[in-house]
Amino acid sequence: MSFQLSDDEGKFLVTLARKASQQKIAAGETIQPPKNTPKKLFEFAGVFVTINTFSNGKKNLRGCIGYPHPTHVLVEALIDSAINAAIHDPRFFPISFIELNNLIFEVSVLTPPKIINVNNPLEYPKHITIGQDGLIVERGPLKGLLLPQVPVEWGWSQEEFVSQCCIKAGLSPDSWRNKGIKLYKFQALIFEEETPRGKIKRRPLA
Repeated sequence: MSFQLSDDEGKFLVTLARKASQQKIAAGETIQPPKNTPKKLFEFAGVFVTINTFSNGKKNLRGCIGYPHPTHVLVEALIDSAINAAIHDPRFFPISFIELNNLIFEVSVLTPPKIINVNNPLEYPKHITIGQDGLIVERGPLKGLLLPQVPVEWGWSQEEFVSQCCIKAGLSPDSWRNKGIKLYKFQALIFEEETPRGKIKRRPLA
């Protein structure tokens, strides 16, 4: 991917995501980008913040929200996504302050999604690389997005990945086999805490 971040910039984003969530939960305040924010983080980019519980070395999703497209300045989109992942993900109850010490924060910075053009929908899977691509399925107002780390974590094949993305969009799992859907792919730079409040590292997928 053409957009790159250093390890220090990635650490900055993850640290800021945790701080934004904590400040909102504790005091109801939305923080502003710090004065020491690296210049690179004021560029426009898509971003998702994922929050996981961490118990016995295993992670489970606790919240995940973000911006698929580069419509906002990265650092501002990150703050908004972190807050929304913590307290506005409709799949979960809002995170409490006491939970924060048992959660892992993960930040995914996205490339702009690009449509996958095929003559036959059955060709979609061969255009997807597990461990590299994330997907967006779209049909009319229905949309579903899965980050590139998701199929790696679940051990999905390309076909399973597309089917699960259709389910995320509220479609039947085999909807992608028929004409009428749009399928986009994107890549991501991923940084995460190894343990709650622990060391922050770049996460390779392949």
